[in-house]
Amino acid sequence: MAVDVSSYYEDLRRSVALVAEEEENETTLSEAFAQVVFEILIEAGELDTPQYAVYQARGMRASGYEMSDDGSRLTLVYIHYSATEATERFGKTDLQNAVKWMRRFIEASVDGLYKSLEESSESWDMAQRIFESWSDVSNVNLVIATNCELRTDNPHLDPLDDRSLRLSVWDLTRLHRLSSSGQPQEPIVVDISRFTAAPLPCLGPHGDAESYNSYLLALPGDFLARVYEEFGPRLLELNVRSFLQARGKVNRGIQNTLRDEPGRFFAYNNGISVTASSVEVGELPGGNGIGISRIVGMQIVNGGQTTASLHYAMTKHKVGLSNVMVQAKLSVVDPGEIDTLVPKISEYANSQNRVNSADFTSNDPFHVQVENLSRTIWAPNPDGTHQLTRWFYERARGQYADAYGRERTPARQREFKKLHPTAQKFTKTDLAKFENTWDLRPWVVSFGAEKNFRDFMLRLDGRGRFEPDQSYFESLIAKAIIFRSAEKLVTSLGLGGYRSQTVTYTLSRVFKGTAQMIDLQDIWRKQRISSALENAILELAPRIHSELISSAGNRNVGEWAKKEECWKRLQAIEWDPNTSLKNLLLKTGKSRAGSAPNSVDDVLSDADRAAIEFISPLSEADWFELSSWAKQTGNLQSWQRSLAFSLGRNVANSREHSRKQALHGEKILREAMRLGFAPPSGVAISV
Repeated sequence: MAVDVSSYYEDLRRSVALVAEEEENETTLSEAFAQVVFEILIEAGELDTPQYAVYQARGMRASGYEMSDDGSRLTLVYIHYSATEATERFGKTDLQNAVKWMRRFIEASVDGLYKSLEESSESWDMAQRIFESWSDVSNVNLVIATNCELRTDNPHLDPLDDRSLRLSVWDLTRLHRLSSSGQPQEPIVVDISRFTAAPLPCLGPHGDAESYNSYLLALPGDFLARVYEEFGPRLLELNVRSFLQARGKVNRGIQNTLRDEPGRFFAYNNGISVTASSVEVGELPGGNGIGISRIVGMQIVNGGQTTASLHYAMTKHKVGLSNVMVQAKLSVVDPGEIDTLVPKISEYANSQNRVNSADFTSNDPFHVQVENLSRTIWAPNPDGTHQLTRWFYERARGQYADAYGRERTPARQREFKKLHPTAQKFTKTDLAKFENTWDLRPWVVSFGAEKNFRDFMLRLDGRGRFEPDQSYFESLIAKAIIFRSAEKLVTSLGLGGYRSQTVTYTLSRVFKGTAQMIDLQDIWRKQRISSALENAILELAPRIHSELISSAGNRNVGEWAKKEECWKRLQAIEWDPNTSLKNLLLKTGKSRAGSAPNSVDDVLSDADRAAIEFISPLSEADWFELSSWAKQTGNLQSWQRSLAFSLGRNVANSREHSRKQALHGEKILREAMRLGFAPPSGVAISV
């Protein structure tokens, strides 16, 4: 049964309160609402990687921002939260003031506002990013999110410094409509008459009438660019839009063709694939065939690179697109087939810029299994009492609040929170953050929750079908405990801005320095980290924070943290675990099991010889230690650990490594050393 607006308001208030009430979390209700609504707007496609940053002074306000990858689109967010029991109105004056405050903030930022702000604050980062990127920005999105009800129409917005302005208000009614629709995002409705004079001529329909119809079109380039300007990244299929950006050699080729040979674009370009839930088709004037006049639920599942490049050429290089045509296949999919057919269309159509077939949604079997484990495994109580708790995995947004709300009496709700503390709730993007930090990928974590999650899923897909078990779940929770503890410790230091980047970089440096030999099972049993690990974090965090800022130079610190080069700089900070921490690390031991070696192939390529030369300095003890280290830390696959042991046996018995052994051995050694493993013999290996 659909939830009415008043009930949804209560559900939203409860979700915000639960976020704000997390143990040892000083989150205000406004910031908690921002966290909740950011998740909603990411799913809706309105935002991608928003950064929360509050500025309020002298008639200027902003609550967060994001910049598109190519720098052409700035999104500024304003959060307005009402804590009253009854819903309030967001009227004409409220809307006009919000727009005015946001415009003034952008204008001040362009004029160098950041120079008067504290450099370590998130608002400095936001103002400096706008100042730095303004010359590349072609359009600005103003997003207002509130739990009040909008009672006025959106005003017409004049351009800002020749940049087009688009306003999007997500009020209580719109949030409720999105929630009750059961769809992850609002459908995009394209009225063709708003962008071009006549309907779009097409051929068709073709296909299976029971599930889909397809049309072939030649789309005017300026039409496609203007539609993209109106709807932005929402136009690109949500699951894969991060991987369809305008970049690399293909993008340069597109730009060159648009500038130098626009008439040949149709011949050179592969075109785009589009899906929709419905279209309106009618006869063209004069009876010259049929044309499409309206597209509902439009999504570009292949050709995001082409679309973004057309928009970039039009707005940044002022390239005329009147002679540019783009071939398009439009598939109108029956709503009952959307979840099964559209992903296949996306997967099979993406050949120009290949997208792996990973499922980036919470319905992936991996996440379903983690959820099942979280509902059945009790966490140990370090105090020795019988009061056990669970770590609640929120596979889909709102599961925790829903489960809490189903406990109808205050007593049952208190019992639910006792068994499932809010501090022990974590989401799929939290999981990816824990895992990518453990795997020494802090620059990826710094991209933000959604992009980091997609990276994690792509790498998970590369491992083949991985089924988490109790051992995995316990290790995962240990990593969560480390991460959550580090967040509290870094906050206690009062370093200023860039807390999230400081946390992931500090922990990655600790994991690197300890070769990931931290005893995760001990942390799971005790449900807390050791004082030795706490001291290591407290010691390293200020140095990481300082180097993060200084190494950025004139660059934006938040953007610098997204570069792998940043990690290379910060991991070079000299640090070794102290004696107390060393004594708590796992100890590797030699195993006696091995497998028979292969003979050396007669013919070796240059790559074969290079691999053999790379691994030849390692002693038998080095390989045995690597195998044991990988088993203790859960790194590498079982066959790789066995191979490492076999390579040690080869050395022990004075046998040569085979070509295949050497090639795989080189990959194993490089990955192990990337994760912090060091050969105990002390032999120098350059990676």
